[in-house]
Amino acid sequence: MTRPAADAPIPNLPIRAPELDEARRLAFGAAFSSGGDLYDAVRPAYPDAAVDFLIPPGARDAVDLGAGTGILTLQLAARGLSTTAVDPSADMLAQLHLKSAAPTTLRASAEDTGLPDASFDLATYAQAWHWVDVPRASAETARILRPGGRLGLIWNQLDVTVGWVHRLSRIMHAGDVHRPEFVPDIGPEFSGLESLQVRWEQPVTPEHLIDLAKSRSYYLRAGTETRARVEGNLVWYLYEHLGLQPGQELGLPYYTHAWRAHRP
Repeated sequence: MTRPAADAPIPNLPIRAPELDEARRLAFGAAFSSGGDLYDAVRPAYPDAAVDFLIPPGARDAVDLGAGTGILTLQLAARGLSTTAVDPSADMLAQLHLKSAAPTTLRASAEDTGLPDASFDLATYAQAWHWVDVPRASAETARILRPGGRLGLIWNQLDVTVGWVHRLSRIMHAGDVHRPEFVPDIGPEFSGLESLQVRWEQPVTPEHLIDLAKSRSYYLRAGTETRARVEGNLVWYLYEHLGLQPGQELGLPYYTHAWRAHRP
């Protein structure tokens, strides 16, 4: 598997996630109202160690909030948990239904799920916590968790400590990339925040990387001219600058951040 030459890392990354006002947060999140098939095809699952880290001992019921196409939902279900996937996008949830009829699905926001009180042992957010209103989502999550239940947050992000991946992320406008010392904001309803970090690689092709850029909110919200510029920059970077060939397999370094906290 090809590894592009390593450049010097460029660590100009934020320590905390960017703060979005309500209008921007809703606009960014609305970008995922369509395109679920592409998202599901190019976004990777989560490392087993990171998923296991999120699950409390003896857990029976899990809710995956901002579940999207159910990538993490199905990983939780495969571990024997009764799972409910919550997402505002019907298009995203439709992809989950195509893969499995087992999880219960619900169209709702993380801030207002409508689910019963104290119904779950685990509530997860995969690639989703940066889209929520943290105080409201924290309060709602605590409400639907049983006493002692666990909040689990997880991100697969490009490993930008690798030079060529850092440049790739800049061309893609990948906004959910942060430093290893990043700590997510959570509400006062939760305590005992712990983290796990896992580095790994996904086998991809240059074409996969172009599709990956098309699954990100920056591209989805952009107009025709901006989309064409992003695609053109990626074609130049991958095929001319890095010298990759169409269909060539390479390893895309990822860095998974997982956090867990509990409801006292």
